[in-house]
Amino acid sequence: MTDLKSRIEHSFSDSTTDPAAAMAAFAELREALEAGALRSAEPDAAAPTGWRVNAWVKQGILLGFRLGHLAASGSDLSFVDKHTYPHRTFAPEQGVRVVPGGSAVRSGAYLAKSVVCMPPMYVNVGAYVDEGTMVDSHALVGSCAQIGKRVHLSAAAQVGGVLEPINASPVILEDDVLVGGNCGVYEGTIVRRRAVLAAGTVLTRGTPVYDVVNGVVLRAEGETPLIIPEGAVVVPGARAISKGKGQEWGLSVYTPVIVKYRDEKTELSLALEDLLR
Repeated sequence: MTDLKSRIEHSFSDSTTDPAAAMAAFAELREALEAGALRSAEPDAAAPTGWRVNAWVKQGILLGFRLGHLAASGSDLSFVDKHTYPHRTFAPEQGVRVVPGGSAVRSGAYLAKSVVCMPPMYVNVGAYVDEGTMVDSHALVGSCAQIGKRVHLSAAAQVGGVLEPINASPVILEDDVLVGGNCGVYEGTIVRRRAVLAAGTVLTRGTPVYDVVNGVVLRAEGETPLIIPEGAVVVPGARAISKGKGQEWGLSVYTPVIVKYRDEKTELSLALEDLLR
């Protein structure tokens, strides 16, 4: 991939590059993304967060938007988008289950075998969705988001992507994470394996998470995103405003709260997930 990396970086930084050469490099990148051979971020034990961002892959995705022009595509459903990013189609032998009803997967996204897509849902370019994951109704997987194995994105869950800035970590959900209905995970948040986000939980870079089990407050700091620990069970909560009119009026603001870590009882409550796949 070293040659592809250099061609993408050159085409991205130099607008005078031969358009045909730039398009050839982009097409190769898009094919590699769809095959899962390239990722915008990937596990790296040597990195502080355990993940390494591949900024040049993000450059290649942005290059595709720059090279594209509007074109119509689709048969059952009509789409008008950049011609470099038509909607993806799947064959039975690929093992991806896309239920009828208005779902769409953009070109340049990777869906592994045994992924289930319930309508209507959307997976954007650069996203990586690993084996056994379910993307439920009205769920969104944003551009460059990294979704692990056996993850369940419940109805109306929103997973942000973070395509730009190119050096920033995208949202990452590691293996066996359960995201409840109407949850939102944004701004490069990392959710470690086996964590559970209860319905309505919202995680952002600017939102502190109160871990009442360990007595600590989790925050994003500097270049490090918000990280939800392995096995944490996070629920929507509130914290009192401690000064000014907010205190005088008895107001509180939303905050996520870690109330426990996954145990045998939690596992039993999640057993229904296997029946849905």
